[in-house]
Amino acid sequence: MSTLEITDELQAIAVEEGFSGVIRVDLDGAVAFEGAYGLAHRGLGVANTIDHQYGLASGAKGFTALTVMSMVERGELTLDTTARSVLGDDLPLIDDRVTIEQLLAHRSGIGDYLDEEVFEDSLSYVMPIPVHELATPEQYLRVLGGYPMKSEPGERFVYNNGGYVVLAVIAERTSKVPYHDLVDQRVCVPAGMHDTAFLRSDRLPGRAATGYFENEGLHTNILHLPVRGVGDGGIYSTTADIHLLWDAVFAGRIVAPETLAMMVRPHSHCEEMSMRNGLGFWLDAVTDAVSIHGFDAGIGFVSMRDPGAQFAYSVISNKGRGAWPVSERIKSLLTTAQ
Repeated sequence: MSTLEITDELQAIAVEEGFSGVIRVDLDGAVAFEGAYGLAHRGLGVANTIDHQYGLASGAKGFTALTVMSMVERGELTLDTTARSVLGDDLPLIDDRVTIEQLLAHRSGIGDYLDEEVFEDSLSYVMPIPVHELATPEQYLRVLGGYPMKSEPGERFVYNNGGYVVLAVIAERTSKVPYHDLVDQRVCVPAGMHDTAFLRSDRLPGRAATGYFENEGLHTNILHLPVRGVGDGGIYSTTADIHLLWDAVFAGRIVAPETLAMMVRPHSHCEEMSMRNGLGFWLDAVTDAVSIHGFDAGIGFVSMRDPGAQFAYSVISNKGRGAWPVSERIKSLLTTAQ
């Protein structure tokens, strides 16, 4: 399929889905398509552009996993390090046997402050404390506690947001570097990602897109998310930076190839999603494709790199689940075109 044909197909997909956000597709290491649709700020009528910064929601988990695995490489942590050995008396309901590897693989069994099996509708969920009081890992301890174990450590896969916040606490306490700075040092700087950061929602710069709930209207996500994300979400980026991340990950500039191999080894088979899960990455059920995903109030994000088929794509939406139908159609298009 030619670049022109792909462009026509992607333009049609975006229009048919009423997409708001940005799309990028790379083929054989070169940009084949970039496009922006909808509004970054509806009240002011500001159009989305490929240079806007968009929230990635749980896409941040990939950054946390890479940061933690860089610490494992340097001997600052091990995969067998227990959370308890760093947490001390904090979060006493976390089983003493829970390890770094189990937290990374969503197999820790710990109770989750944002349990997606309970809260399926982002509109119905609000944080239990004022969102402006949640900006650092230590501040999140107030919302992480009080949840009993859901299963034995290592017993089964259960997607867990809180586990990645716990990883942020562990990384910060162990390194003695503030978590957000640590992610920048260990991931963003080696990848050359200059437009990626954990922005505060009450201090968003002009290039940051606002997240919206519905297809129309001005209902934004600002009251539904912590003022600054930690560990499990909250990072902002551009499609250009995300593709720099993939380049750096597979070139060994963030973690060594043998470490990456551990991260993309299937640790769980998620049959209900027709996917597998590694350490911080989602894995295709059949191919070698690796992806990171995010969904939250007013945010949708999917980015996939298939090293075998030589394609990568990213879809970031500032309209809730707007990324998913577009992503599935793009994946089907690129797979069929091989």
